[in-house]
Amino acid sequence: MTTMTDTSLREFKMPDVGEGLTEAEILKWYVQPGDTVTDGQIVCEVETAKAAVELPIPYDGVVRSLHFPEGTTVDVGTSIIAVDVSGGAAPAPVEEAAPAKPAAEPRPAEPAPAKPQGRKPVLVGYGVAESSTKRRPRKGVPPVAAPVEDTLYGATALQPVQGELNGHGPHGATAPRPLAKPPVRKLAKDLGVDLTTVTPSGPDGIITREDVHAAVAPPKAPEPATAAPAAPVAPAAAPAPVVSYDGARETRVPVKGVRKATAAAMVGSAFTAPHVTEFVTVDVTRTVKLVEELKQDKDMQGLRVNPLLLIAKALLVAIKRNPEINASWDEAAQEIVVKHYVNLGIAAATPRGLIVPNIKDAHAKTLPQLAESLGELVSTAKEGRTSPAAMQGGTVTITNVGVFGIDTGTPILNPGESAILAVGAIKPQPWVHKGKVKPRQVTTLALSFDHRLVDGELGSKVLADVAAILEQPKRLITWA
Repeated sequence: MTTMTDTSLREFKMPDVGEGLTEAEILKWYVQPGDTVTDGQIVCEVETAKAAVELPIPYDGVVRSLHFPEGTTVDVGTSIIAVDVSGGAAPAPVEEAAPAKPAAEPRPAEPAPAKPQGRKPVLVGYGVAESSTKRRPRKGVPPVAAPVEDTLYGATALQPVQGELNGHGPHGATAPRPLAKPPVRKLAKDLGVDLTTVTPSGPDGIITREDVHAAVAPPKAPEPATAAPAAPVAPAAAPAPVVSYDGARETRVPVKGVRKATAAAMVGSAFTAPHVTEFVTVDVTRTVKLVEELKQDKDMQGLRVNPLLLIAKALLVAIKRNPEINASWDEAAQEIVVKHYVNLGIAAATPRGLIVPNIKDAHAKTLPQLAESLGELVSTAKEGRTSPAAMQGGTVTITNVGVFGIDTGTPILNPGESAILAVGAIKPQPWVHKGKVKPRQVTTLALSFDHRLVDGELGSKVLADVAAILEQPKRLITWA
């Protein structure tokens, strides 16, 4: 039985990286028992219900044990790695006398009850859940662990991975982990490039996007039918598997991470808040023309200028005129909480599922500032770098189904919010304009609201205000 000095052992617990989440799945270990680690070194990547994040270790020492293998879902507050901080070398564990038996890999040590001392972990918010740790079964070929797509609260989003991060090869040999920024790792994953085979050209040996593109081999010609089939390669993680109707008749997709959280949240919202949805079809020709004019404005150069920007601004003005719509329902206190700020959520479809990051204090931003924030929000979501903090605290949401060519829908409220605006596709349609039927740019808006705190009059006023502004965008000035 392995013995160890408890006073030198530090147990690093699974932190709450998403403000109230109760569990996370270990996607990838970057260290193994015996490796030396330093304070701030990334030791693993985990996926929560919100995003994928890398966890830094807050100790200097030697890794003694990893308590859970990759693919395990671990409760927040549960120890996941033990580090010996005594400062000595990594001695072999002392074994008690026992009958000789074939060598085998030791089982992960049980989490030690010792309380961590010294410097506090940078990840905080522990809240131990009274539930058992679960490990999802792995079927078929073991999947290649997905490279990081996010960083905790964006703190290291633009930083290269630092330190002697060890990766372990198929035969147990250790090799330096390639240095690359999170967006570059995602690009390599998307292109199927193994970063260990890429020659870095960046400073300090950092792999750049150009290095990844240069490593992409040209497609090979199809092999003859008589050739032996190539060995299967585990694919990178994808948003959903491609169903082949030439083989199996079904494909089962595990519901986890963002998709699992979204499903639970939508069910809870749909069956908790009494939804009402109202619709209006509006001529937005003047708004479309204004968008084109703004694109040429020197104050808007380099910013994301599109109809969604003006729709967002129109909703903010409508909320200013009808502030009671920007509220939430406190069930425990039986109170309506009116917010005097607007954290504007924008629903975004990502490879990990639907997320709703929000623009903090959107009500206080000028149009150029709102355009800049909207551009950053969209690009960050597409790159998979949205932090858990960016998805907390929303007050009202816009979902743009028009980008998919959809005319309208009945959106479900984001939990904790009282209203959500769905924007349909903007299309040329016949419209009565100045007494004549003319082709005009037309869209349909749908506003869903919580009927416990938003009655039909208030919901109608907000939707009518948004429509009126988009029909006559000069009201952005006269009503603001």
